[in-house]
Order: sequence, then C-alpha cells, then structure tokens
Amino acid sequence: MSKNGLATSTTARKVVGSLGVIGAAAAVAGLGTFGTFTDSTTPVNTTLNTGTLSINATSQGTLPLAVSGLVPGDTITRAITLVNDGNLALGNVSLAATAAAPSVLTTDAVNGLQLAVKSCAIAWTQTGNTFTCASGEKTFGSGPVTSPINLAGAASLTAGATDHIAYTVTLPTTADNTFQGKSAALSLVFTGTQQTGSAR
Repeated sequence: MSKNGLATSTTARKVVGSLGVIGAAAAVAGLGTFGTFTDSTTPVNTTLNTGTLSINATSQGTLPLAVSGLVPGDTITRAITLVNDGNLALGNVSLAATAAAPSVLTTDAVNGLQLAVKSCAIAWTQTGNTFTCASGEKTFGSGPVTSPINLAGAASLTAGATDHIAYTVTLPTTADNTFQGKSAALSLVFTGTQQTGSAR
C-alpha cells in the first residue's frame, strides 16, 4: 500500500507542476497587450509642378535650303529664328549638323564643308543671296560642318527670348578634284539643355 501511495503522490506533484508552467506561460502572454496613446498633425499640403523645356526653330527668308552646283569658295547662308517657347531657362543651347550619308564633303575636317554660326540682335536683312545684320552681330563659332557649335550667351537661354541666327556653310578653296560630284544631305538641329538642378 505504501508503494502505491507513493506512486500516486509523485504523479500528482508532476501534474501540478505542469499546470504551474502552463499558468505561468499564460500570465506572460497576457503581459503583451498594452494601451497606447497616439496623435497626428494636420496635413502639410505641398504642390510641386515641373517646368517645360521647349525651343523652336523657323527658317527665315525666301532662299531654298537645297543648293546644287557648288564649287570651292562658295558659301550658303540661311537665317533661322530660334525661340525659347518654354517656361524654363536653358543652361546650354547648341547647333549640330548630321549627314544622312557621309561623304568626303562631311568627313574631311579641313577641306570639307565648314559651318559658321552668328546671331543678330534684330532680324537679319536679306539682299539677294546674302544676309546682313544692322545691329548687334555676334559670332558663336565655326568649324567642320558636323562639329557641334555651342551658342554661348544666346538670348534664347532665357525663357520667352528669341535669337536671330544665321548659319553659313562654306566649301573651302582647298577642296580638290576629289570633291567633284559629291553630295551631302544635312540635318541641322538646335539642342537646348536645362540648367543644373538646385535647392528650391
């Protein structure tokens, strides 16, 4: 009897001990729930709008853009009105010509076609095949026809402003017989670049 009683007592203590562990776990789990006070500010409304960068070039005068029968020493001058019709100032504007099918006229940097770009404070005056500036003539640069020319200080860097541009393409007198019978289809493109971003 004593053996059976001892066994019963030991088993009972084990059960009680197990229940104690379960009860402690439940109590710890109950400690995980808390009440928290929170508050939020009223919204701070901000509106951000991006600007529009846009330039537009329009040919001026009555002369055709396509010319044939060039000989060394010939020059071709045409006028263009360049307008910054966006609402952003430009950091840079340049003019570059690309050739649809390269030939010696565009690949020979010394004897091939040369490009020069000028501006006038007012519209250019056309007389026959030439253009003259009555006031405020400025030279932007010159070089091989496919080399970009930076229009530093152009009026069109400012939103809403206009440049009166005249570009001249020249076949140098140094062009020899290898330049005969050649052609160059050129595409002239003005490119405007935004100013560097800053803290606003």
